[in-house]
Amino acid sequence: MVEVANAIRFLLNGQEISLTDVAPDLTLLDWLRLDRRLRGSKEGCAEGDCGACTVLVGRLMGDEIIYDAVTACIRFVASLHGTHVVTIEHLRGENGNLHPVQQAMVEHHGSQCGFCTPGFVMSLYGLWMRDPNPSRRAVEKALQGNLCRCTGYAPIIRAAQSISEHGAPEADPLWAERIAVKSKIKALNDGRRVEIGSGENQIIIPASLDDFAQLYEQHPEARIVAGSTDVGLWVTKFMRRIGPVIFINHLQELKRIADNDSEVRFYAGVTYAEAQPVIEANFPQLTEQWHRFAGEQVRNMGTLGGNIANGSPIGDTPPPFIALGAKLSLRRGDHRREIKLEDFFLAYGKQDRQKGEFVESVTIPLLPAGEKFASYKISKRRDEDISALCGAFRVFVNDAGMVGMARIAFGGMAATPKRAKAVEAALIGKPWTMATVEAAIPAFASDYQPITDMRASAEYRLQAAQNLLKRFFLETQGQGERLKREVA
Repeated sequence: MVEVANAIRFLLNGQEISLTDVAPDLTLLDWLRLDRRLRGSKEGCAEGDCGACTVLVGRLMGDEIIYDAVTACIRFVASLHGTHVVTIEHLRGENGNLHPVQQAMVEHHGSQCGFCTPGFVMSLYGLWMRDPNPSRRAVEKALQGNLCRCTGYAPIIRAAQSISEHGAPEADPLWAERIAVKSKIKALNDGRRVEIGSGENQIIIPASLDDFAQLYEQHPEARIVAGSTDVGLWVTKFMRRIGPVIFINHLQELKRIADNDSEVRFYAGVTYAEAQPVIEANFPQLTEQWHRFAGEQVRNMGTLGGNIANGSPIGDTPPPFIALGAKLSLRRGDHRREIKLEDFFLAYGKQDRQKGEFVESVTIPLLPAGEKFASYKISKRRDEDISALCGAFRVFVNDAGMVGMARIAFGGMAATPKRAKAVEAALIGKPWTMATVEAAIPAFASDYQPITDMRASAEYRLQAAQNLLKRFFLETQGQGERLKREVA
């Protein structure tokens, strides 16, 4: 029998918080500013894009505390159970001086109007604790999710690379207090289920993965929330009610990654940031695109399972995963079934998922030797932008130079992520040449009838998809570096 508690408990800076009356859609930003009067975190976009509301959230991973930069505007308070929330107000240096991150920003004139500054400071704080002497590229990557409307990026980057001149992470209060904080977080994660409210205001935080499976089977009407990078916008932009909600971001069983000589299995709660080193090691062709998924804060929150289960036609992971032949494990109670990822998407907003069934994991076969693979993301902004379209290409060319296998998948071209089977058929059995590619290009019109929207016109999407096939072919011929230089 699972024990049940009736309070969400976490640490806020140096104080333990216990909440027994919380709405499922209460965001951390609103709670900080309105309830706690901590107004250093700002609301700029309310959709996780601008970074002005950035805070750090510390959580236990094994026996260590990991502090992630997250956007408070789309993070729900109920998802903070058993964590340590750190806001800009908690920063302090020795003897009442500025914190090293703040001092570096002052000396390098990294603040102009100042609205975005707290968010930049918190993102840099998280980076500095992981990497006291970051490269320029590491700084740029850490700040992808922070926008400065005064165009002050150059001094901010200089400040980021000088922080350690003003102090070492080992002297920082979060390091000095780590043992005590770890003990408190362990006590908060006491293995009990949390239940608060009823009806549309009900919040459930399962005690374990098995507890979650049982609960969702009993309450299939409940909303599952992991990273909240999509559901958060339902609240802040569309004013939708989301309760009752089952929060699962704390479940360690859903953060497992298993790999062997033939495949990699990601459980559904693995975030983009957590998956990154495994992706880079096993699917290096996805590295560049992976770094362009949203910003650092969203990569720290968003999960692979959520990106798939939402069924968005412009999700970034389904096209490359489909091209690689990924399979899903779906679970309902104690029953599991496995399906191909491409078969999961039935129609716009509709997936092959029964009531009470959830995505438990995705398994991706490793690329066999000799096969060629690439994935491309097309968006208006290079960083931190939703795809206009995303295309993934995989072919096997035999010793005779003939295409023995082809798998091509696109997002943003149809109502669901979808393979280009007509294009594949036009390639298979033909020599891998530009002439074959040119002859296959008209088949795109049979596979896709894209729409026109704010991100791209239908004509642009179709032309871009066709050109990406040409690009893929040229890169398989060793012309990729020349093309990149010419574009630069």
